[in-house]
Amino acid sequence: MSRSGLPAGPPGSDDSATGRRGSAWAMEHGTRHVFVVQLGELESLVLGSFDLASEQLKLARGAVDRCDAALAAVVVDGDAPIDRVYLDVHDEAIALLASQAPVAGDLRLVAALLHIVRCVERIGDQCVNIAKLVPLSGHESPRDAEILGMIERMGHRVSQQIAKVKDAFLLRDVGLAEDLVREDVEVDRLNREVFRRAVDIGDDVELREWAMFMVLVARALERIGDTTVDVAEQTVFLVTGQLRELSDDRHSRGDYV
Repeated sequence: MSRSGLPAGPPGSDDSATGRRGSAWAMEHGTRHVFVVQLGELESLVLGSFDLASEQLKLARGAVDRCDAALAAVVVDGDAPIDRVYLDVHDEAIALLASQAPVAGDLRLVAALLHIVRCVERIGDQCVNIAKLVPLSGHESPRDAEILGMIERMGHRVSQQIAKVKDAFLLRDVGLAEDLVREDVEVDRLNREVFRRAVDIGDDVELREWAMFMVLVARALERIGDTTVDVAEQTVFLVTGQLRELSDDRHSRGDYV
């Protein structure tokens, strides 16, 4: 290592007979440094998309809780920045791969980033799906406190999962990524409870119709939870090089996921 902090040149790089090799070495390492910086910027772009998705989910939850059609419209309009990040990451990743010669670890990171940004884009789409259900459910419709309570708990847990999976990826924490699967079980359970409550809610036609819309809201939240597990799997893949499904006992119970 040189005193400047940059990698030292090859032995004899100051000799006139090896000067050209020294120049090539410097160019190669300079290119590598630029690639690493660009790859870091790409990762930062993806990590920032988690914050956009978290804000969208917060607004969508508020729209459902207050049956606020105006707030729901904000969520629908707010999906564009997430879509733009998705497209930007794809374009920049392709350009990066075309202009550089990445090693295996670099390729794994790029592959993970492309998959993860697609997952975040799907989370944004689910928030839009929730928002679009708000005006359909009717502002004056009768509502059920039990269903709303379960929806609120689901939304809170899913919001936590988004924050945790972002941290897991940022820190390359396999243990935290694996914990998400166990936490997602509760979201799945609440989703089933919302459905059961909607089925048993009674004979009031308006209340039953509202409950069916809430079933769809719960389903969207459950899908967001599953998507965070997909991101967790990419974190494990990045760290270990092994792409494996992080599963719990849902399949053995015959639950739909």
